[in-house]
Amino acid sequence: MIRKPTPLFFEQGPRAVILLHAYSGSSNDMRLLARRLESEHYTVLAPIFAGHATGDPADILREGSPQRWWQDTQDAIAFLRQRGYQQIAIFGLSLGGLFATRALQMDATLLGGGTIASPVIFKGQTNVPSAFIEMARAAYAAQHLSAEELAQRLAWLQAHLDAQLTAIQAFADTTATHLDRIKQPVFIAQGDADQMIDPRSGKWLADAYPTNQIDFHEYAGAGHVLTVNAAHHALETDILTFLHTIF
Repeated sequence: MIRKPTPLFFEQGPRAVILLHAYSGSSNDMRLLARRLESEHYTVLAPIFAGHATGDPADILREGSPQRWWQDTQDAIAFLRQRGYQQIAIFGLSLGGLFATRALQMDATLLGGGTIASPVIFKGQTNVPSAFIEMARAAYAAQHLSAEELAQRLAWLQAHLDAQLTAIQAFADTTATHLDRIKQPVFIAQGDADQMIDPRSGKWLADAYPTNQIDFHEYAGAGHVLTVNAAHHALETDILTFLHTIF
């Protein structure tokens, strides 16, 4: 029996951090970072976006949407506030970074936050469609489906994926248009060997903000999922350093 990921909630001190995971990912993307922050006495919440981590990748397309995931983000903030947390920062990996950025735009009471390998300003190449299908193929292979069933499921995903990615793109474009609404300090992390999005994405985003507002870090030789790859220790340290400046 494969255990499905569950949301992470580690209660420590009065300073709270929300961590939003990547497209087709889960709270597992954020576990190492969450544990490091917890060890430094931060309270950490890493929710799971609708449709994710169910065991069936089609649920991401059936149950998820940018509007639903934006609601998930707002719900995470409300959950912490209901528990009495006043000091909140928010970060997101890849897709999660779109919603962290939108949250900073829409909620001036958030103290700061930012993005980790997130295509808020979308240009260049993306390997998200092919990576999604490969992830789905692996997930279904583990379920020992018949060849016919596997082909049918993958065909369904191929037929529906573009519409969702187009909706995500529209959400990103709207978010990028209003970056000037963000007044809080912003952290931006990017690997220069990112194989999922254009590795210049972090710099493009950093250039859209006033220099004195951003804390931009580029990780040499690092791929897309900075929270778990070879850069994760450096990323954790850099985020902690950033958090010390805003709390």
